[in-house]
Amino acid sequence: MRKIREILRLYHELGLSHRQIAESLQTAHSTVGDVIRRAAGVGLGWPIPDSMTWDDVERLLYPGNTDKPKARPLPKWEKVHRELKSKKSVTLQLLWCEYKEANPEGLQYSQFCVHYREWVRKLDVVMRQTHRAGEKMFVDFAGETVPIVDPASGEVKQAYVYVAVLGASNYTFAEATMTQDLRSWVSLTSNALEFFNGSAGIWVPDNLKTGVTTACRYEPDINATYSEMAEYYGAVVIPARPRKPRDKAKVEKGVQVVEGWILAAIRNITF
Repeated sequence: MRKIREILRLYHELGLSHRQIAESLQTAHSTVGDVIRRAAGVGLGWPIPDSMTWDDVERLLYPGNTDKPKARPLPKWEKVHRELKSKKSVTLQLLWCEYKEANPEGLQYSQFCVHYREWVRKLDVVMRQTHRAGEKMFVDFAGETVPIVDPASGEVKQAYVYVAVLGASNYTFAEATMTQDLRSWVSLTSNALEFFNGSAGIWVPDNLKTGVTTACRYEPDINATYSEMAEYYGAVVIPARPRKPRDKAKVEKGVQVVEGWILAAIRNITF
């Protein structure tokens, strides 16, 4: 039941695509689609009404009659995209209103937006990436470290630099830490959210052992503690895919700024 709850929450509250939800919950794309189709077919949205128990939800979604809900007519996304780019005054909401007028049983606005974004992602892979304000926070460790000298023993240890970048504004947070373990990772993420005064809907870490236990192209094993932390903040963790540098281009740029303007400037200072 938790998986059903998370599918509905991530779809309605965060507006994630089926693929993103499947990646985050480590489940099949078809399972996500089935739950969302069943919920739409019975008019079940999010949040779940307080009067309903999860047993009620399960009975509603999986009754004895397994007839599938009637498929809704989809827009011609090529036309939607062309119209949206034709004039500045044309908005996605206007195009949805026109579509809805012609198809009363069609998609609701939130679903219309989700399907459109999913279609856009399938366009040319070199297409310029755009990020909505508050949509994504990219996190990673810088490649360079900071030497720290123990004043008592003279031993030199290396401090790691955690970097978090907001997708739309490039607003950047950086903090040094002596370890890269899970405890530090959670604490650093918490500090970043406090610095940003809020949480983005999607957290995009690199495939680090602290945040992601097993790196896999389509179904990374998200560290349970990190995943639960994201859920607490109303967010979801979707790691950057291995060998897909564009997935983490924002934080890579943030790391370059931190290394070039901060670490380089303090290179001759002894800590």
